[in-house]
Amino acid sequence: MRDQTTAPRETRVQQASHAPVFSPAAVVASCVGFVLIGALQALYGPAIPALREEFGLSPSAAGLGLSAHFVGGVAGVLLFDRLYGRMSNRRLLGGSYLLMAVGAAGFALAQNWPTALAMALLAGLGFGGIDYGLNQLFAVGFGHRSTAMLNILNAHFGVGAILGPALIGAVGAEHHPAVFLGFALLNLPLLLCLRGVRDEAPQPAGAGPASVARPLGRSLGSVLAVFVALYVLHVGIEAGVGGWEPTHLETVGYGAGVAATATSVYWLMMTVGRFLVAPVALRFSAQAIITVSCAGMTVCLLLATVPALAPYAYAGVGLFIAPIFPTGLPWLHRAAPQARRAGAVVIAASMAGGVAAGPALGKAIEWSGIRAVPLLLCGVSVLCLAATVWLIRATRTR
Repeated sequence: MRDQTTAPRETRVQQASHAPVFSPAAVVASCVGFVLIGALQALYGPAIPALREEFGLSPSAAGLGLSAHFVGGVAGVLLFDRLYGRMSNRRLLGGSYLLMAVGAAGFALAQNWPTALAMALLAGLGFGGIDYGLNQLFAVGFGHRSTAMLNILNAHFGVGAILGPALIGAVGAEHHPAVFLGFALLNLPLLLCLRGVRDEAPQPAGAGPASVARPLGRSLGSVLAVFVALYVLHVGIEAGVGGWEPTHLETVGYGAGVAATATSVYWLMMTVGRFLVAPVALRFSAQAIITVSCAGMTVCLLLATVPALAPYAYAGVGLFIAPIFPTGLPWLHRAAPQARRAGAVVIAASMAGGVAAGPALGKAIEWSGIRAVPLLLCGVSVLCLAATVWLIRATRTR
């Protein structure tokens, strides 16, 4: 017979595990937060001409602003993961919003380039905390709706990534400090909505104390390694298309204006794809969605080798690649509930993949030529599909 003194405590634990992690207002605020981090990441590129003029920078030196942001982002992911469960979710998210606000404001007001780089690093630290923190909480906080909610959340990142450069284009790159400062101030009202975030750190289903404490076995280590590979490779494709699509389209005969517009459509389709997959995720498994995504991405990249189809095929790549990042996280938590840091590892790896994709793809293009861009990316997409099939078999066995 169960000890009656423990019964109320067990009841409270069960009630806490089923309590909503986010209030409706906190869900809306989280989506706004992802609009802000998407916009912040996308602001550095359009601001480069003004930064070069203001600080007398070379192109490579001006590009260090985004690099500092990404370095801070990786550090923010790892720091948030280290503190996750030790501090309340409200404090962690609130601290991340404040770091991003202070960093963005400091970047806007910096009087010299080293200070600006330090502020970009600080903003990236908050960016990484928000990115990982909200992805982690959405992945475990909505039950069977987590995949759908994660796609909606990450779709708002794309909204911000579209709005940020558009705003810089509207006001002029020379006014970029005002834009950075405005986005910094928009972080502050979100702090008021953190009261709607549950302070307890929820665990994914199946992650009881015994399973968390169990050391990682070889099988689990292999699963995590392949998940990391899937994330690094698909983010490499995402960055590769975004970076090289304009050059490839111009090489096969399209004008610069058409190439730029087609690239904007690619990013737009990534955002649309995440909104579209949200209702689909309520009916189909994450495994099925990612398999279709990788297969469709592979076919579209193969079609992009045909010049007449290339702009439309790249738009298709954006549509199919869109669900992979947010849909894979709930699958990862179910497949490896005892690996508490798995989410941090794959998100940090995805950021690193985005940084490494440029030099790696650039070197491959030096050997094969610009026209081979879609074929090179198609080969990477085939690897993504193979990794997905392997994970389906491995996680089904476990």
